[in-house]
Amino acid sequence: MGILPWRTPHAGRVFPYGPGVRPIVTEREVDDACVTAVLTPRSGLVRERAAADGFFELDEGPFTHYQRRVTVTPRGDGRHLVRQVIDADLAIPYFGWLFRGPYRGALARLEPDEGRAPWWAPPDRLDAEAATTLAALAVLSMVLGYATILLSQTITFAADQFGADKAAQGIGLAAIRFDLLLSFPLVALTDRRGRRGVLLTATAAACVVTALGALTTSLPTLIATQVPARGLLTATAVIVTIMAAEEMPAGARAYAVGLLTMAGAGGGGLAVLLLPVADTGDGGWRILFAIALFGLLPVAHLRRYLPESRRFRAPHARARLTGHGRRLWLLAISALLLSAFFTPASYFVNEFLREDRGFSATRISLFTVLTITPGAIGIVVGGRLADVRGRRGIGAIALVGGVATTVLMYVTIGWPLWAWSTISSIVGAATVPALGVYGPELFPTALRGQANAIIGVVGRAGSVIGLLLVGFIASNHSFGTAMAAVAVGPIILAVLVITMYPETAHRSLEDLNPEDA
Repeated sequence: MGILPWRTPHAGRVFPYGPGVRPIVTEREVDDACVTAVLTPRSGLVRERAAADGFFELDEGPFTHYQRRVTVTPRGDGRHLVRQVIDADLAIPYFGWLFRGPYRGALARLEPDEGRAPWWAPPDRLDAEAATTLAALAVLSMVLGYATILLSQTITFAADQFGADKAAQGIGLAAIRFDLLLSFPLVALTDRRGRRGVLLTATAAACVVTALGALTTSLPTLIATQVPARGLLTATAVIVTIMAAEEMPAGARAYAVGLLTMAGAGGGGLAVLLLPVADTGDGGWRILFAIALFGLLPVAHLRRYLPESRRFRAPHARARLTGHGRRLWLLAISALLLSAFFTPASYFVNEFLREDRGFSATRISLFTVLTITPGAIGIVVGGRLADVRGRRGIGAIALVGGVATTVLMYVTIGWPLWAWSTISSIVGAATVPALGVYGPELFPTALRGQANAIIGVVGRAGSVIGLLLVGFIASNHSFGTAMAAVAVGPIILAVLVITMYPETAHRSLEDLNPEDA
């Protein structure tokens, strides 16, 4: 059995059939070659060890319990009746129901897996702790995704109630970037206190502070409540990525970042689906902020599933930023160039749709769901390619393609607007797993929080620059002109990725950071 080093209740049997659980049973008449294969320990989705003739146990895999029994009955003429019985418990809380079907099909096969994972699984096999941690982090990402997207989705409605124009919105959104005053010390604190405690506390606090936006009486007071809320949300998002990178094997870090991005998008999607509530009256947008309090429920429940990062638990050497300056400033400048474009692109989209294209709240919600949801394709494909083929090429191509199609979205009308937004979502989404994993990868455990906090600070400066520029240019010209102007930054970044970024795919964190070896 796969026994975890902390209390983790079973996430449910792999395939429940009514009361109790029946094993996965496969019976088939096969030839000699297939008998040899089925009696060989598996090494793909699960790695087995032989415990006895025809009996295999878990060596490594995303299970808390796993056993496979094989009996072979000769039938003559080189044919045999094979009966395979598998009993397993998935170590995937919350999302186990999504994976039962795929795991059932993969485990029930008699053919050899040849050490390869299915397309839907991470390229490198996860163990029970990694699978459980990733599921818990995905739940947190959903909570964070909902709260993070609220302000950008509702500010146009709040500004309308408060009588604020586009320039005021730009200033307000730029002021939000002072969240770094809180996010920086919180992320840096994880290098001393650990990831888990800071993450859970900050997430719970973010839910409460975000909900205070429902009580505000002006745009400045709304922004005043959301500055600390965004500081907590920014810190927790960085910590989630750090924990995921520290838990995953070398060939699954981009996969994990992509999966967590999808979970966060799911939380943001809930806010989008609820956006029509903002049209129910002048203060309808306040209800969306109040709903953030419901995030406290999953945060309290998943404490039992989320352990401290194993790399933080393990002894690790103290380290200083001296000697890591090149990596630090390379990623910091990259964050600035990236944020200067993508922050205003996401924050102003509702204003653009509402004011420039005449969309109602319901139509904005429909547009966002239909054009952003396909981005999951880019995340899945981009994450897998980044782990298998490498980060740099995938990241640069996705970056240029995502920026170009986003600008086209801001200068078109009618069905091309919908089409370019969809293409932008798919292509641009691949950037997230390909480049988003570099921050945790390129620094040792003792510096991972501090370094990523500094990168975040510089990225916030890019956000402020982008928001102010786009707000000013759009007020005097158009959003299309404004987005084209700030698109220069990501194009420069694509050149940096190709020429200066190291390739980190297939390399362990200890290989990338010898201090942790």
